[in-house]
Order: sequence, then structure tokens, then C-alpha cells
Amino acid sequence: MTSTRRAQPVSVPGAGSSRARYRRIMRFASWNMATIWWYEILLPGIGLGRLSERTRDKRMQKVARRFHALAVDLGGLMIKVGQYMSSRLDVLPPQITAELEGLQDEVPAVPFDQIRALAEAELGASLEQVFVSIDETPVAAASLGQAHRALLGPGDAADTGFSRVIVKVQRPGIDEIVAVDLAALRKVGKWLDRVRAVYRRVDMPGLIEEFAATSLEEINYLHEAASAGRFSENFAGDERVAAPAIAWERSTRRVLVLEDVTAIKITDVVALRAAGIDPKDVAPVFAEVMYDQLFNHAFFHADPHPGNIFVTPIADAGDKRPWKLTFIDFGMMGEISSSTRTNLRKLLIAAATRDGKGLVEAARAMGVLLPSADTADLERVLTKLFARFGGMGFAELREVDPREFREFAVQLNDVVRTMPIQLPGDFLLVGRAMSLTSGVCSALNPAYNLWDSVEPFATQLLKDESGNVVQDLAKDAMEIASVAWRLPKRLDGILDRVEDGKLAITTPQLDTRLDRLEGAAKRLMSALLFGALLFSGAVMRSDDRWLSNALMIGSMVPLFHTLFAGNRRR
Repeated sequence: MTSTRRAQPVSVPGAGSSRARYRRIMRFASWNMATIWWYEILLPGIGLGRLSERTRDKRMQKVARRFHALAVDLGGLMIKVGQYMSSRLDVLPPQITAELEGLQDEVPAVPFDQIRALAEAELGASLEQVFVSIDETPVAAASLGQAHRALLGPGDAADTGFSRVIVKVQRPGIDEIVAVDLAALRKVGKWLDRVRAVYRRVDMPGLIEEFAATSLEEINYLHEAASAGRFSENFAGDERVAAPAIAWERSTRRVLVLEDVTAIKITDVVALRAAGIDPKDVAPVFAEVMYDQLFNHAFFHADPHPGNIFVTPIADAGDKRPWKLTFIDFGMMGEISSSTRTNLRKLLIAAATRDGKGLVEAARAMGVLLPSADTADLERVLTKLFARFGGMGFAELREVDPREFREFAVQLNDVVRTMPIQLPGDFLLVGRAMSLTSGVCSALNPAYNLWDSVEPFATQLLKDESGNVVQDLAKDAMEIASVAWRLPKRLDGILDRVEDGKLAITTPQLDTRLDRLEGAAKRLMSALLFGALLFSGAVMRSDDRWLSNALMIGSMVPLFHTLFAGNRRR
């Protein structure tokens, strides 16, 4: 099917509409910030705090409802901001998160003639020349673009190895819309950064800049295609995970053509059961895959909401798992530094072992707690929290008396309020990914116990960390052993040169000092060998008790050498 239809010009927002959009966002932000200042700062300051508390729930719900309407009307990044707020069940009250749920599903679709015009301008050909067919009804309409099902032409299908595709096309004028929204968000961020209660806990400009960087990457479909390729490489050979292939020859910055991998939506428990898949089996695998991305690859899907993950049944799987998780939409990906990943691993291990002090130390290392923070009270509250609720699943937590939760929340809030806490900028996407992961798992299994996935993963991390320590100790010991082994020969060489008159000696104590240096090096080597053998034996105790005992007994030999070798000659 061919056509000579010419691409129609794509309408974009004009300068007037951009200014109006900016002013509308700023009016909303300034009015609500003034309202918060009145009720949360001024009234409590003049002794009317109870009035503020009585009206707080209704006020929050009204603010969320107004923002909901604003986001649906404006679209663009306002939808993204609303989605992020709806996922922050950990820091925002339910009056706000509940009102913003489902915001993505309310994004209106762009008329297909506008989508056609932009796609044809990007591809340099009519849609009929590129595709055998394309469905004008979008399969999904998002804040930054929308997706349509299509069939590739025979030539492209032969080159790529697949014919059924999803064509993602950006919304017309989205570049300018994003620029306006980011300008407004940066301005609001500067306002908030002057509020003591905000800047003491959150680097608001830093968070907004991370959000800006992520958003700009998300409207570059070539960046999304590269991220999909990197994700696939990270999980190459992993039977749990799949991702769509990219039709690179038909993809541009504003049009992305990728393999149609549509399957069962991960939270569609009815369809999962109909396919013979138990939703309870899916939850821990999904959690493990997300942990792998965060703690092992340091490159993770930052938008794992149910619409972006499918459960794909596998025919003739044999003894293997008869399904896999298929991730799509790699526009919002997160990447964390090696130091942050190390501290996140420590944080997970501390949480899994219910170690309140370890949790605080990991938070301090990540920069969440400033070095000057007095954390004794925080450690005490966290220890009590772990003792009472650690290991409970979602269903068990629902049965706990809400008054008990409220009591712990008040204690924790009172302590945290006095802490010099700041949220690092790169935690924006980590928090979003973990919040959505928890939500998906609880939707798959209301009785799901997050600890069931955390503890095995943390145990493996702990073994890996222990192994690294043993390797480091062994490496250091071997280096010192090598030095000690070469040292006598070097000393002999020096003495030979002295005897031959080739070396001038300025101190008569040279022989004594060299002898002591040789002995000290050997004792240091023995001390390190003792530590390495003892630690290796302790780590392996649960896996191989016989070898563990042999290593620990063997460590006594270098220990005796360390303690007594220096006493033989005085």
C-alpha cells in the first residue's frame, strides 16, 4: 500500500500560549504556597495551631484536586509531576496520593492527523510507504507522546526479524511545552529553597535538575532506544526478563518503532490466573529483578508502573518457569554512582537484618544525614520499629491497630524533625522505582511480605561483600608476603655491596636496623594471614563446617609467629 500524501505542517504552541501556560502554573504555585504559609506557619505561630490541624485534611484534598485538574488540562510535565507525587506514599498524605492516582489514564489523545504529520515529517515518507497498516486508535496516550500498533513492510520485517510493531510518536510541540514547564518548576524550586523546613531536608534545585535531565532524555527517543539496548544487554541470558527489540532504521529522535511485545499486564490477576500463572509467584520475581537493576547493575527502570511491565507466557517451557517479565518504555531510566550503590547495598543489608544503627550509618554515608547529626534517638526509634514491625507482610500490617502506627509515626516524626536531613538529588528516581515496586507487589498479592524478597537478596549481598573483604585481605597478605620474600635477597645484595666497598655506610647500626625491618615485615605478613584465615573460616561456617574449622585452626600458626617471633632476639 503506497501513497503520495504530503506531510501536513504540525501545529505547535505559540509564544502567547507559552506565556499563558507559564503564568497559569506560577499562579497555582504561588496561591497554594501562600495558603500553606498562612495555615502551617502563621496560624500556629499565633496560637491557632488547632484550627490548622482541623482543616488540614480537607485543604490537602482540595489542593490535590485542583492540581489534578490543572495537570489534565495542561498535560506535559505537569502529568509527570502528578504521577511522581501519587507514588510517594512514604512522604505524602493519602489525601494527596489518592486524588492523583490514575492521572496517566486521563491524558487525552492527540488527533491522528497531527500524529501522522509529525511522523511523516520525521520519517521522510508517508506512513503507507513505511507500514503495511497502522491503527489510528492509539494503544496508549501519555503526557509526552502516544503509541499506535502497526505492521512493518516486508523489507523492514526481513531486516529486523519482526513485523508487529509499536510506533511511538511525540506530541506536537512537546519540546516547547517541556521548556516552559521546566522554567516554571525551577522558579518554584527557588521559592521553596528559601523555606527553612524545605532546604534543611531537600536539595530542591538539585531534585528539579534531576527531574529536568530525566524529562529531556525522555523526549529523545534515540536515547530511549539506547537505554532499551543497554537494559537487554544487562539481562542477556536471564530467563526472567525480556525487552522489545528496536527497528533502528525506522526510528528518529521523535519517532520510535519497536517490537510489539504486548502480553498480560502484570497486575491483571484475572488474566494471569486464566493463563495458569499464580500472581503470588510473580511478585517475588518482579521484586528480585528490580533489586538486581538497582544493586547489581546500577541502571534501573525508574517508571515500573503496571502499564510498563507485562507477564509473557512461554510455550513449551519444560521444567523452566513458564513465563517471563517483559519491560517496556525505557524513557525514564535511572543510573547511580558506584559509591551510592555501595551505600544502598549497606542500607538494604541493614534493613534486612533489622539493624537500626546500621541503617542510620548507611544513611549518613549516603549524605541523607549530615555528619553533625546526633543519631542516638533515631537509632533507638528505628530499633523499636524493627522489633515491632520487622518481617511483617502487608496483610499483617493492615491488622495492626492504627493507633499503634500513629504512636510510632509521631515518635519517628518528632525525632526526624530535629535531624539535619537532606535528600540527595539522585534519590528522586530511586524512591520512585522502589515505591512503584512495592505497590505492584502488593497488588499481585495483598499478603505479600516484602521481607521474603529482601532477606535472600540481602544475604547474597552480604556474602558478596564478605567475599570481597576476604579477597582484599588475601591480596594484601600476598603483597606483603612477596615483599617479605624478596627482602632477604635485597638485604644480601646490599651487604655484598658493602663488603665490596661499593656502598658507603654512614651508620654503624645498619645491620641491626635491617634485621629489625625484616622481622617486622614477616610479623606483619603473619598478622594479615591470621586475619584472612580466621575471617574466611567464619564466613564459610554455614556452607562448609569442616573447611571452616580447618581454616580457623590453621590461623593459629601465623598468630603464634606474630606474637612470639619478635622475642627470640633482643
